[in-house]
Amino acid sequence: MNSLGKHILVEFNGCDPEILNDVFKIESIMKNAAEKSEATIINTTFHHFSPIGVSGVVVIQESHLAIHTWPEYRYAALDIFTCGDLVEPWESFDYLKLCLKANNYSAIELLRGSLKLLERFETDQLNFREITKQRISVQEIKRNVWFTDRDENIALSIRYTGKIYFEKKSHIQNVRILESEAFGKMLTINNTFMCTERDEANYHEMIAHPAIFTHGRISNALIIGGGDGGTARELLRHNNMEEVTLVEIDKNVIDASREHLPTLSSSFNDPRLKILVADGIKYIEEQKAKSLDMIIVDSSDPVGQAEGLFTKDFYMNTYNTLKENGVLVIQGESPYFNTNVFIDTYKILSEIFGADNVKTILFHIPSYPSGTWSFHIAHKDKFDPEATQSSIIKEFCCSHQLKYYNEEIHYSAFCLPTFVKDMLSSDS
Repeated sequence: MNSLGKHILVEFNGCDPEILNDVFKIESIMKNAAEKSEATIINTTFHHFSPIGVSGVVVIQESHLAIHTWPEYRYAALDIFTCGDLVEPWESFDYLKLCLKANNYSAIELLRGSLKLLERFETDQLNFREITKQRISVQEIKRNVWFTDRDENIALSIRYTGKIYFEKKSHIQNVRILESEAFGKMLTINNTFMCTERDEANYHEMIAHPAIFTHGRISNALIIGGGDGGTARELLRHNNMEEVTLVEIDKNVIDASREHLPTLSSSFNDPRLKILVADGIKYIEEQKAKSLDMIIVDSSDPVGQAEGLFTKDFYMNTYNTLKENGVLVIQGESPYFNTNVFIDTYKILSEIFGADNVKTILFHIPSYPSGTWSFHIAHKDKFDPEATQSSIIKEFCCSHQLKYYNEEIHYSAFCLPTFVKDMLSSDS
């Protein structure tokens, strides 16, 4: 042995972009690569950066393997450093090149700690080894895999335990149900948070009940999106709700929730619920005018398939489908995180429904970036959020043991901070 360690700096080009953007596959590949070189794994830490990119490291007893990916360029940069002569880093390299499906590469090997230039000092190595054995159990690998949802200014990370309950990919998207450390099971679509067991009630109670109680007489409703079932569950708590139609574009979302999120999908067997796997945009175009009391757009962020759910044409079609006193509820994004979408959606709805007939409500949800989210509620007729008697709301919330929504929340949710009022009233 002529050096203390080998250090390989690698660039892989032409890799499979889907693999490069999959934090779970990247972690598994990197762990297996370490094992291929006969290294001893201590722990792993990996992050997925929404919408694209993975960064992570496998710490081994002999040093580390690190990676950062740029899926949009089909490029990955790696750093493989091993100490001693019992581990062969090139075995890791060969495995990584194969698994990442790299078309070409560049690699440089550096010898670290040339023994010709170093002077050895005598130490009590046996004592050091005994102390290390007492402090470290190399058989137990600590995993740190993080989902990160971010824009250029804000990020939210949730730690994942390593357990995947459900994973299916369609031509539309990749659906997973994972186990998180702090929020229980969480549903993700294309590596973006949709909902978690711990705080989903915040979202689903607020998307349904404030609009229903301000309307007062809803008997039929349409949900576009919402394949996890949480919104349907809340609508069907109301005894006067005769029919709810749920239109979800991806059957995998429905299947995942039915199998692994029973608290959300608990209404799937309710005879008042009709579930369709279809494109919600096309479905609305085909509906009769003035046929529905309520439409709820329970969508993901305006990316990919969901972009069409944030357009003026789509909102015009929902307006035409609603009865004269009908109500539309839109997932409005965050005034902090997706400010432009938040403002633009409100203004488009104000043009269509009239400024006096559109209200915005805010609510708290820890698993969404910034922790503050919104719904825009648009009525075809004028409405007063304070008209509903608090005793009616209180009785409903108590009888159904709601977790977030109550009579105080109902009235306060319509009270916006000054900075949000200024956003929505601005002409820019």
